[in-house]
Formats: sequence, C-alpha cells, structure tokens
Amino acid sequence: MKVGVVVFPGSNCDLDTLRAFRLAGAEAEPLWHESPDLGGAAAVVLPGGFAYGDYLRAGVIARFSPVMRAVADFAAGGGLVLGICNGFQVLAEARLLPGALLRNRSLRFVCRQVAIVPERLDTPFTRAIGERRPLRMPVAHGEGCYYADEATLDALEAAGQVLFRYARPDGSTPEDPLDPANPNGSLRAIAGVISAAGNVAGLMPHPERAAEPILGSDDGMLLVRSLVEAAAERAAAAGPARVGGR
Repeated sequence: MKVGVVVFPGSNCDLDTLRAFRLAGAEAEPLWHESPDLGGAAAVVLPGGFAYGDYLRAGVIARFSPVMRAVADFAAGGGLVLGICNGFQVLAEARLLPGALLRNRSLRFVCRQVAIVPERLDTPFTRAIGERRPLRMPVAHGEGCYYADEATLDALEAAGQVLFRYARPDGSTPEDPLDPANPNGSLRAIAGVISAAGNVAGLMPHPERAAEPILGSDDGMLLVRSLVEAAAERAAAAGPARVGGR
C-alpha cells in the first residue's frame, strides 16, 4: 500500500513524514510538486514546511502546482488526503478544506508542544486513537489561527467537521482564544478539520514529529496508523486497480 508525500520547494517535514509512514508499514514515496499524477498512491499527505517560501501567504502559491490538480481530482474521487501544518494551509487555499489559516494572534512564530483532543474517532484519520483523550505533539507555525465566519463554524460543528481541538492537559478545551492552551488563537480552539465527504483532513500540529517515544511523544503515530489502515483497506477493496493515477 503506497502513501505519496508531496514535496514542494520549501517543504521541510517531508523526510519526517516519509519515515513515520514507513514505520507504520506503508510504502511511502515522495511526490514532486511538478508531477502530473500521484503514482498509484492509495493516500496522499501534504507535509509541513514553507511551500514556495510562503510568499504572499502560506499555501497560496502551492495550490497552483501541477500535483495539486492531481490531488484535487483524487480527493473528488474519494481518495484520502491529509494536510499537516503547511499542508493544511495548502488544502485550505485550494478549497479542499473549509476555513482559513491566519497569522497567529501573537503575531509571532510559535514552536512548542501542545495537546489536542479528537472530536471524532470514526474517521480514516482518527480510527486508531480509540478514545477521546489529549494527544501530545508539537506545533511550529506563524499562520495557524483557524478562522471562519460564525455561520460556517456553526455548520462545521453541526456536520461533525471539527476533527481536533487544542486542549489543556486534562483534556478540557479552552473557550478563550487567548488561553495559553490555544497556541495561535484559533476560533473555537479548532486544531484540525475534515471535509464534508470525510476523506480530506488537515491539522496544524505535527503527528510525524510525535511518532516515536524518543521524540518525546508517540501519540502522533495513532494518526499515522489510522490513515495507513484506512488506505490499506480501501486499496484491498479496489483490488489491482491503482487508485492515485499511473
């Protein structure tokens, strides 16, 4: 089962992401941003970094890469796509996920461990977590403040599209955007969302940087394993057909 990890000019978490998915048993391969197809990948991950230097704003140039046309087609056909940090920003700019990622309320780059809690355990990205509990993993971004208008936020809540929220160590979620547990001031403490169809997801924290105990936490491996297991099931159901292009 193959997982494709997109590499843009400026990506800097691609090797970490490839390693995490290989540890989870996947055949993880890089996908260069100029590639017109996904090389038969059963799932696609957009990793963290600074695609195209984050010029103009994070993710806005990367959305026009040739590979993103293939990613959009893959997602439209039900393919599994995960965006991590900068990858989440790219998916939001490409309108594959709702909302926008704005400058952190502090107007400073934030890099530290945080806790997040899953709001759903029945998705391809959370199925291995097992229970709603705090997961420890790092954030590293300058534009991670999740924003949408109130009507959109209410619709996301009603549809179950809020996938993760920032949390305190006891698992409670802060209501005040300025609470220290909310590292960037995201509205409603949203750390990750999922598409209406349930096959595209994004989050600002880095599960690939919390995939082994030596990194201080292996909670992120639960997300990685979730995607690998879900993609493997879909690939097996599809038989010899190659899901993500040639």
